[in-house]
Amino acid sequence: MTEGIILAGGYSSRMNTNKMVLIYNDLPIICNVIEAMKGYCSKIIVVTGHYHDEIIEVVKKYKKVIVVRNNDYHLGMFSSVITGVKEINSDFFLTPGDYPFIKKETYQELINAKGIIRVPKYNNRKGHPIFISKDLIESLLNEPEDSNLKLFRDKHEVNYVDTSDRGVIFDIDTLDDYLLLKQK
Repeated sequence: MTEGIILAGGYSSRMNTNKMVLIYNDLPIICNVIEAMKGYCSKIIVVTGHYHDEIIEVVKKYKKVIVVRNNDYHLGMFSSVITGVKEINSDFFLTPGDYPFIKKETYQELINAKGIIRVPKYNNRKGHPIFISKDLIESLLNEPEDSNLKLFRDKHEVNYVDTSDRGVIFDIDTLDDYLLLKQK
């Protein structure tokens, strides 16, 4: 079975509050991501940083979730990717924690696809979650500190998987995004 990494280490600076704990569908946003992913993963690593204690509190009910703090979260998202990958032993999904619209079926589509890296696409736009083969873990851990996920991805053969899931391209970055989300 695959494993999962959910990135939740940032400052939510455009939101001015911890967006991971805002409520959508009667759950914190990050819990919506966990709910979609959990049926396809033997364990889920939630990588925290700035809002570590708040996120631990909202995800503690999930048996499959392991919370790991990235003490270098101030260095950016890629440092959280590396922190999460250090906890992984299998093929894995990787997604930021502010993608609450991803459908469960999308995970199955990516599992069924081929390739060492599989990226969902909706209307020709690349999205999340990204599927990464366990064969790339060592390579990913050896990336330079100033790298990023896009640079890493582009070094390898990628299978872009067309999907009808609009949720793969929608994240919550601002208060306006969240208010729009609440209206849907």
